[in-house]
Amino acid sequence: MKGYYFITDKNLSRLGNLSDVRNAVKAGVKIVQYREKNADAKEMYAEAIKLRKICKNIIFLINDRVDIALAVGASGVHLGQSDMPYKVARKLLGKNKIIGITVHNVEQAVLAQKAGADYVGVSPVFETRTKPDAKNPVGIELIRKIKQRVSLPVVAIGGINLSNAKEVISAGANCVCAVSAVIAKKNVKSEINKFRKLF
Repeated sequence: MKGYYFITDKNLSRLGNLSDVRNAVKAGVKIVQYREKNADAKEMYAEAIKLRKICKNIIFLINDRVDIALAVGASGVHLGQSDMPYKVARKLLGKNKIIGITVHNVEQAVLAQKAGADYVGVSPVFETRTKPDAKNPVGIELIRKIKQRVSLPVVAIGGINLSNAKEVISAGANCVCAVSAVIAKKNVKSEINKFRKLF
């Protein structure tokens, strides 16, 4: 797991999730996470089915919703600290699906590794307005500390843009995700390519 990690956000998107994900796949992205906080299950399922088809040859994860992931045959889920417990999600999804967990400190990262998570998402690295419920920035130093304690891939998210992404990668992040720095721009594909060149 390495490179640019793509997360959808229809509220920030100029052209919509389907267009954004098509452009992400064209740009060579290997992981797409479908994050949708405001749709009901029926709407989410319908869109996830379409996105799954676009992402048929890459890793396609669903944020939070194990039920939607199962329903559309996604590659796995990404869970936050207040989502379904890892053990329950693993039992439902089976041993071959990918489960990532958001962590805000070293202890949570260690627990995620012990539980059996496939990767950790360190969040938010910098101040972000993308997630209204985001915690205080954890900074790049936390990435270094987590890398010393766990062997899992680290995905860095939160306030990342082209001016600070390089230091995030230097701190040990295997993947970076920059939501607003990509999908709020006119050319999603070319913005992603700028990040991909940093690896």
